[in-house]
Amino acid sequence: MAKTATITYGDKKIELPVIEGTEAEIAIDISSLRAQTGLITLDPAFGNTGSCKSAITYIDGEKGILRYRGIPIEELAKNTRFTEVAWLLIFGRLPKQDELDRFSRQLTMNASLNEAFKHHFEGFPVDAPPMAMLSAMINTLACFHPQFNKIEDEETFEEVSARLISKVRTIAAFIYRRSMGLPYIYPDPKRRYVNNFLHMMFSMPYDEYQCDPDVEAALNLILLLHADHEQNCSTSTVRMVGSSRANLFTSCAAGVCALWGPLHGGANVAVLEMLEEIHKGGLTPQHCLELAKNKESGFKLMGFGHRVYKSFDPRAKILKKAADTVLDKLGVNDPLLDIARRLEELALKDPYFIERKLYPNVDFYSGIIMKAMGIPVNMFTVMFAIGRLPGWIAHWKEQHDDNTSRIARPRQVYIGPTTHDYVPMNKR
Repeated sequence: MAKTATITYGDKKIELPVIEGTEAEIAIDISSLRAQTGLITLDPAFGNTGSCKSAITYIDGEKGILRYRGIPIEELAKNTRFTEVAWLLIFGRLPKQDELDRFSRQLTMNASLNEAFKHHFEGFPVDAPPMAMLSAMINTLACFHPQFNKIEDEETFEEVSARLISKVRTIAAFIYRRSMGLPYIYPDPKRRYVNNFLHMMFSMPYDEYQCDPDVEAALNLILLLHADHEQNCSTSTVRMVGSSRANLFTSCAAGVCALWGPLHGGANVAVLEMLEEIHKGGLTPQHCLELAKNKESGFKLMGFGHRVYKSFDPRAKILKKAADTVLDKLGVNDPLLDIARRLEELALKDPYFIERKLYPNVDFYSGIIMKAMGIPVNMFTVMFAIGRLPGWIAHWKEQHDDNTSRIARPRQVYIGPTTHDYVPMNKR
């Protein structure tokens, strides 16, 4: 017998279906609520509202669980790479060898940008915000590849997905080179995805960048661990825009805009800004922890704890090992990284943080790893976008494959003035 929930309003009672997910998550289906009662629900920030049914990512914040298509993130981090995870998220299963080979070839073949793109980069000031440029350039891809504005079969979708995932790293590298006044470095078809990106970022025409395997592995992990995270702000934005049947480029460009916000994609930037303030202020890591414990101090310890994960961030546990390896390997002499490592060491031993489960999160480790690699802080959110792109594509596809999906159109509770007459100018 199907489960239902009863809602009583005045002298009227209605029965609403109760939906249960595969991981025993329970939701009341209120899609007929207004039709039956004239009522709507009010849920600012949608903290209690499920906007869709999805088979892509599962999170249990209480237990520190993250799974892509049912596979624990720990297994994926240990056994695979970002490009294979991209296929998994988008197409719903691990690829066979021939499928992964084909997808990898498509990533290699589509890394270059049309030469006319250079003129678009040159139209931006050298100090333009990288995320503004990234959003604009992803949108511009729709002009250069109009054949993908309408996607009607799986083969075409695979092709456009590969193009977008491939070209976004080239766009990101060119944004960095433009900001530094450096010549653009073209993609090298002999290099793998992450290695090729670092080549385009840091090579010079007379000095080719040699990528350390541990650095490549760490950046691969950062991208993989950020590839999807359920219905966050940017993913929900992609689905919102995509619900109007906007093309994939435009929908993902909107996702970039949402990710740009400091409350979403700027968390690892906030970590480095905090470290900079600590360094400039001459504070010791121990003093910072004491300030963080005092709610009246106004000091906030960035990169510790997580809104979703109430015990630990499973991505942070994975990335901590990579951070230790990269920092030891590169031996970077940077006072900010020294402060970060000391903060981590002290917090992991401090009863206050242990009892409240305020462990370093993924943003803490990704920030210090990218800093050690030489990636500038203003490019951190761009890196986040590169990693999150497969998840956005997967959600766009899931929504478009659902024949029952409709254009998203939230309701509101109007609290403005009631009807009154227009007042002529001479009487105002």
